[in-house]
Amino acid sequence: MLHGGVLSPISIPSAASSSSSSSLFLRRLNPSLLKPKRGAALCKIFAMAASSDDPVREWILSEGKATKITGISSIGGGCINLANRYDTDAGPFFVKTNRSIGPSMFEGEALGLSAMYATKSIRVPKPFKVGPLPRGGSYVIMEFIEFGPSRGNQSVLGRQLAEMHKAGKSDKGFGFDVNNTIGSTPQINTWTSDWVEFFAEHRLGYQLKLALEQYGDSSIYEKGQKLMKNLRPLFEDVVVEPCLLHGDLWSGNVHSDKNGDPVILDPACFYGHSEAEFGMSWCAGFGGSFYSSYFEVMPKQPGFENRRDLYMLYHYLNHYNLFGSGYRSSAMSIIDDYLRILKA
Repeated sequence: MLHGGVLSPISIPSAASSSSSSSLFLRRLNPSLLKPKRGAALCKIFAMAASSDDPVREWILSEGKATKITGISSIGGGCINLANRYDTDAGPFFVKTNRSIGPSMFEGEALGLSAMYATKSIRVPKPFKVGPLPRGGSYVIMEFIEFGPSRGNQSVLGRQLAEMHKAGKSDKGFGFDVNNTIGSTPQINTWTSDWVEFFAEHRLGYQLKLALEQYGDSSIYEKGQKLMKNLRPLFEDVVVEPCLLHGDLWSGNVHSDKNGDPVILDPACFYGHSEAEFGMSWCAGFGGSFYSSYFEVMPKQPGFENRRDLYMLYHYLNHYNLFGSGYRSSAMSIIDDYLRILKA
């Protein structure tokens, strides 16, 4: 998701420019509304009708404390959603919309952002409102963060991420209050007391089932199922506590604000093993200073290196299901390596 970049303002239509069509609409509705003495009422009714058709504008001009919207600028949004910056006299807002998916996807994102925001450890956009669009689809309104020119200091990012993991704890076990999405793939977050069981069933198992259903890939499914049943030796002498995870931490979701402080966004949050956060490290660009700072706050656990590829496997499988066979060999290679190491 993009927050920054070069913006091309789009002008907001004035009330005057639409007076002709509104008069025709209201004449058909109730001719008496066009009498001069009803002028004030006419303006009020038309404004209410317009805002009810645009819940984003309605929220910004009420709960958002703005009195006017001065510009709307498209700023991309990736391959799943559209994204816009709304400039107002109360400051800018960031709005994502999706015309084909209901509010549940954005609700999951907003709950994740709220949970991370509450840890007061690393900067994330504060979510304000999620809702349905009148003609189908959904929207989310959140804080607009002006990005800086770089991704920020890796050492600071590592330390703040570890502080989030340390602060974000759950007494419900592993999972999250709602299911959400990893990319556009559903991510099942049913609360589970045992981490190995959770990761095997709701992470690896779900992706393997998708691969079987989508591609008929019985080979990767059967080998993956065998791995799922033999994971416990990888967690010997390790105490796994539920930590709040961003869940999809790759380079496109890591930025810095204009002060150079790290910003993370577009989460797929759940409470899980802290090491699972590094599952996207193959396309995150984390350097030595990042890991050094992270482990100063969250000490490295025994067998960390032996589990790194396991957590990458989940994301390779997801990429296989999302983008096709280019990721299959990486996923299969990891599965084969673990079956050999575990003698399964």
